[in-house]
Amino acid sequence: MYVFIAILLCSFYGLYLGRKKSANLVTNKISQLHSTPIYHGYYIFLWCFFPSLIVFISWQVLDNYLIKSLVLNLVPGFETLDKANLSFIFEKIKIMSTHKTIDPFFYDEQLIPATKKYNWLTKVSDIALFTVTLSFLAIILVYLRNKIQMGFKARVKVEKFIKSILFACSVVAIFTTLGIVLSLLLESLKFFQSVPLFDFIFGTHWSPQIAIREDQVGSSGAFGSVPVLAGTLLITLIAMIVSIPVGLFSAIYLSDYAPTKIRSIAKPLLEILAGIPTVVYGFFAALTVGPFLRRFGESIGLNVVSESALAAGLVMGIMIIPFISSLSDDIINAVPQELKDGSYAMGATKSETMVHVTLPAALPGIVGSILLAVSRAIGETMIVVMAAGMSARLTANPFEAVTTVTVQIVTLLVGDQEFDNPKTLAAFALGLQLFLLTLFLNLFALKIVQKYREKYE
Repeated sequence: MYVFIAILLCSFYGLYLGRKKSANLVTNKISQLHSTPIYHGYYIFLWCFFPSLIVFISWQVLDNYLIKSLVLNLVPGFETLDKANLSFIFEKIKIMSTHKTIDPFFYDEQLIPATKKYNWLTKVSDIALFTVTLSFLAIILVYLRNKIQMGFKARVKVEKFIKSILFACSVVAIFTTLGIVLSLLLESLKFFQSVPLFDFIFGTHWSPQIAIREDQVGSSGAFGSVPVLAGTLLITLIAMIVSIPVGLFSAIYLSDYAPTKIRSIAKPLLEILAGIPTVVYGFFAALTVGPFLRRFGESIGLNVVSESALAAGLVMGIMIIPFISSLSDDIINAVPQELKDGSYAMGATKSETMVHVTLPAALPGIVGSILLAVSRAIGETMIVVMAAGMSARLTANPFEAVTTVTVQIVTLLVGDQEFDNPKTLAAFALGLQLFLLTLFLNLFALKIVQKYREKYE
């Protein structure tokens, strides 16, 4: 922590140093410099902070590996222990080094020499890291300060550095996505070696409970994903029926029709919904909406269970209203005023301008906000668990209990699991199915936008 603070302080000092020296090179005519003083400061800051940060991170990684190797050599019977036991012992050594535990489970007299060596190595490593980092920063500061001259192209170098950082971030994002997809795909392939692909996709019975004994019910398990996927789509559909009209119409009203005073009050109040934790929505659905729908259904002769898809969908729709409303409002306000003025000049009313000019121009952004809301609804777990239950039932009746893909994924991966049986691997197959579903929705929305959007030159 202290090392990182030192890196920040030295980097900001480099920013000040670069600005000061470049400004001192000229007296009155700053145009004599190739770049403004601030770019000279940015140049020193960037080349101080990022290389030092790389040194710091690399040291931390190598330091932990080396200390672990040196400490574990003092453990009796080191050669005969496997990696799991060695990792557990090393954690015990770190706990003993704090001198704060009174649990005899973590105390072992045989580990006292290793603990003492761990403490000594840690202190030496911290001192060495601090010394090396400060020395490295001092060398960089002196070198970069001497490079600042009248014709030094600081702005060009800063822009190249920033472009490199942006490129690196893009590469990280791409490879992260590829890693997620490949992990899902590889684990799903293991699952499909035990369960046929068509049985998973088209199966209508979901009961992934593989029993220990053959005589137990459900010992073979059933992995038909149709009921789970149908429940996901049903709850998402109900949520969209609630959220899209309310969110879009509220955005239209706030952007073009609402007085400034009302907008200043209504917009923050509407966005408060986005800050409410999903567990609160779950309580609201389970304790208020669900019982209300059941009592209302009984009064008109309908059989509505307390844990129903309708209750989960309604509350989920309320939760994602701000995603559509806030984003659509900002997008509608981003439409050039010249387009609206041109429509008014042609004699169009405010409503006609909204329908024929503003909304077509804002269509890509509005579709994007709706897609974000759909993805949020598909990925929601807590509300479904508390309001719709965990029963995998193939039904289109919103008054019955259903479950979703995310709920089943959580259920399958809760607790200590072994990743060598179909029950656990089914979670990855469901995740892959959910990924393909959202990908298809995005491609479909892209086609819709390309077909109906209005382009203005």
